[in-house]
Amino acid sequence: MPVKAFTEAKRRLAPALPPHERATLARSMADNVVAAAGALPVAVVCDDKDVAVWARQRGALVIWEPERGLNRAVEAGVTRLGAAGAVQVTVAHADLPLAADLTWLGRFAGVTLVPDRHRDGTNVVCVPTSAGFRFSYGPGSFVRHDQEARRLGLPLRIVDEPLLAWDVDQPGDLDYGRCR
Repeated sequence: MPVKAFTEAKRRLAPALPPHERATLARSMADNVVAAAGALPVAVVCDDKDVAVWARQRGALVIWEPERGLNRAVEAGVTRLGAAGAVQVTVAHADLPLAADLTWLGRFAGVTLVPDRHRDGTNVVCVPTSAGFRFSYGPGSFVRHDQEARRLGLPLRIVDEPLLAWDVDQPGDLDYGRCR
C-alpha cells in the first residue's frame, strides 16, 4: 500500500477542506484500507517518518522508498516483497474510503485490475511478484496497466467493484457517503 505523507496528501481537495482536515481524511481512509486487508499481511511503501510510525502501529511492514515517485516506489516494494517470499502482491491505494474486503482479490493467478469508477485510474492491482510488472499510475493508468499485463502475456482479470472503485481525489469525490 503506497502512502503519501498525510500532511501532503489530497492537495486537490484544498478548495473543500483545510490542511488539517485533509490530513485527517487521508489517515482515516488509509486506516480503512488497512482494515480491508483483514488477515493479509500489510506492507506500506512510504517516504515519510510519520507514515512509517502510523504503519508500524498497525502492524504493517514499512518499505522505505524515499524520492522514488509512486511508480518506482511501488515496483521496489513488489520486488522486496517477492525477495521475502511473497508470490502475489495486492497493491491498494490508501484513498479508498469504501474498501471493505481486499482478501479475495489476490486469489487469481495472473493480474487483477480494479479501475476507479471512471475507468481511468487503477485503484487496486494484484500482480505476481516475479512478473516484472511496470506500474504506470496517473491519469489513464487503467488502460496502461491493462496493456502491461497483455505485454507480459499474463492472464488478466478486470474487477468492477463499486466499493473499491470509489477513490477520493477531487472535492466532488467527498460525497462517497451516498454510496453506502
